[in-house]
Amino acid sequence: MTIQTKDQSQTQNQLNQILQEIRDRREEFEEKRYVPKDMIAKLKKMGVYRAHSPQCFGGDASSPMEFLELIEKISEADGSAGWVASFGSAAVYLAALPKETLATLYAESPDIAFAGGLFPVQPAKRVEGGWIVNGIWKFASGCKGADILGVGIGTGEGGKPLTAVLKPEDVEIVDNWEVIGMRGTGSHDLHVKDVFVPDEWTFIRGGTPSVEEPISQFPSIAYAAQVLAVVNLGVARAALNEISLMAGRSGITGAPKMADRAYVRISIAKAEAKLRSARAFFYEATEVAWNSILSGDGVSDDQTSMLRLAAAQAAREGASAVQSAYLLAGTSAIYDGHPLQRYLRDALVVTQHAFLNESMYDGAGSVLLGVQPIKGFI
Repeated sequence: MTIQTKDQSQTQNQLNQILQEIRDRREEFEEKRYVPKDMIAKLKKMGVYRAHSPQCFGGDASSPMEFLELIEKISEADGSAGWVASFGSAAVYLAALPKETLATLYAESPDIAFAGGLFPVQPAKRVEGGWIVNGIWKFASGCKGADILGVGIGTGEGGKPLTAVLKPEDVEIVDNWEVIGMRGTGSHDLHVKDVFVPDEWTFIRGGTPSVEEPISQFPSIAYAAQVLAVVNLGVARAALNEISLMAGRSGITGAPKMADRAYVRISIAKAEAKLRSARAFFYEATEVAWNSILSGDGVSDDQTSMLRLAAAQAAREGASAVQSAYLLAGTSAIYDGHPLQRYLRDALVVTQHAFLNESMYDGAGSVLLGVQPIKGFI
């Protein structure tokens, strides 16, 4: 039995209230095609954007497991809100900014919402003290509620993308997020024209952090895949909960309740087992890497490979669980307003992300067999 303190109970109540508001407003997010700033402010109150901000600048020093579990809960309430909230993890790679820049960035608060349109990487003109940035970048999830924005402007050391950090007023958001799934993420294009970005406001994504804290040692690109994959664990949980509710109701045809049908019980049990197995692997790989950092050993290539494999598997098994629930629901789920319709559309979008596609299995298999993996995998 776990006994909560008064403060813990109050925090949990506040979390539950915000999660309920997210559920109540998810239709609004979908209609607007972005999560509005007032909800971003509430996500900040939940600790989403300070979770991995440097502790020396007021961050919470949350572990990866704590952050991922929080994103999973938000995603269960709404996949788009979870996807946008997942970019609270950006503080991990923002830590590659110079420490003086970080001090300026976090001067007023550690709650900084970042959104990035990092690809396609665009060439920038080198000038004294910085860069003149021009171009259009895609998939800037959460850009309409962000405090700062990043764009990819070239290649830094080790062939990793160089990112320029800009203020919202220096960027035009091209309102073109016309999609079916994850509509509320607001993943519009970013357009920048003739903006000067000083060197100290650029960083290499995955570069050496300027602050020495445990979370800054976590593999940033693998973590970027994890925070997106965990969205599907939350969406899948919502879908299985929904089908469980439906299973106790009588259908319009007069047929037996879903819960009284053997094939439904078997399908639900299989989906539950697969989802829980993928979730256990996902958090196990995360904890192994984190404990290795805390013990002073850093994260090995094998551990990084497992992080990426577990992320790809979580994304796919999450989507599979949602599909199972959708198929069992019958014609009820084909209507626009049915929750399973949204869960299906959202879950399939997660699997399409470049960090979670089929090539991740090739990369992990290469590491397991001692073969050179695809470029950028580890």
